[in-house]
Formats: sequence, structure tokens, C-alpha cells
Amino acid sequence: MANQRQHPRTPMKCRIKISHPSLGEVFGHTRDLSDGGVYVRHEMLAGLPAGIRVNGQVQDLPFDAPILEMEVMRSDAEGAGFRFVGNA
Repeated sequence: MANQRQHPRTPMKCRIKISHPSLGEVFGHTRDLSDGGVYVRHEMLAGLPAGIRVNGQVQDLPFDAPILEMEVMRSDAEGAGFRFVGNA
């Protein structure tokens, strides 16, 4: 199967807060990042259905990172892949 990604992924590990009314606040770690989205590892994100929108905010920076709206594109046993809402 050919890679159909629009944006190349970059391995990156940082702590990120995912917020959603059904989850509350979940603190996971990114696995990789692209201009279009991010994969987040956390067992509570595993099995999320595609299409759910959450808010994400990178943690542990010397300033408050912006809160971004993200949509679940896929999930697996380790976590979920999100696309940034509003990105082409």
C-alpha cells in the first residue's frame, strides 16, 4: 500500500493534554507530528471512534500553548491519530 499522506511525519515526543466531555482531561505523549496532525499515545484514547473532535494543548512549555481543535482519524491499541481541524 502506497503512503497517501499529504504531510510528512516527524518523530516528536512531548506531553499533550487532550480534553473532551466524555474523557475529561487525558495527558498523553505525542509519537509523531506533521503539519496536518499528531499521533498521541494513551490507553484511554485507544478505540475512540473516527470523527470525534477534541481539544489538544501541548504541556510543559514556558508559556501556555494554544488550544487546538483536533478530529480523530484513527485509533489503535496505543492511542489515536488526530488531524488538526481547519488545516488543509
